[in-house]
Amino acid sequence: MTSLAQRATEPEELDLGVSEAEALGSLRDLRFVNRWLGARGRLRAIVRPRLEAAAARATATPSLLDVGCGSGDVAAFLAQSCSRPVLAAGVDIKPLHVKQAPPEVRPVVANVHALPFPERSFDVVLTSLFLHHFDGPEPAKVLAKLYSLCRRALVVTDLRRARVPYTFGQLTFRLLFRSRVSVADGLLSIRRGFTEDELRAAFVEAGIPHVRIERVFPYRLLAVADRPQPY
Repeated sequence: MTSLAQRATEPEELDLGVSEAEALGSLRDLRFVNRWLGARGRLRAIVRPRLEAAAARATATPSLLDVGCGSGDVAAFLAQSCSRPVLAAGVDIKPLHVKQAPPEVRPVVANVHALPFPERSFDVVLTSLFLHHFDGPEPAKVLAKLYSLCRRALVVTDLRRARVPYTFGQLTFRLLFRSRVSVADGLLSIRRGFTEDELRAAFVEAGIPHVRIERVFPYRLLAVADRPQPY
């Protein structure tokens, strides 16, 4: 039986590099996961009030940055859910990924360690299913960088490592996904996921002790680090 006691460290195939056809198939499957298994309702309930509060207190358009955005579908969904226009930007290191972004998301090709934005340049910074790609001290470094870019909140959603979702994946991923890369990387992503304590420790290591972490269906962790606001 595969051990889930510790986070896996093997790289995912999509990170190592696959053919364009395989990458596009994997992105398609990821959009399916985000839509049906991504706790979108709860994510919207977290992000939308913070964007609308920013709109109420400033003359500029509220802004959202999604780092590791893939196709940009999560950022587009959140921007569309707001009652006011939102400036949404999506960052991914792979040009092919951001080329799939919908028109309401501004595509940016960049490495998370060299993002082309000044501090506190976005109201809300989001990362979805991205943090688990980093090992050792890297998750804390990524969190610190992303928190420095937000004016209001850093929102992180990722997989909760547990036996039930792993077994579910073994039984169903070949039926749910069209890409063989999605099947392999999906199972590995669960093994690379976090426990609640591990994710909280990464925030503390990043110097962000005031974070709220909740479990959301199905087997996701949703973390929110609000930046104190002046009155």
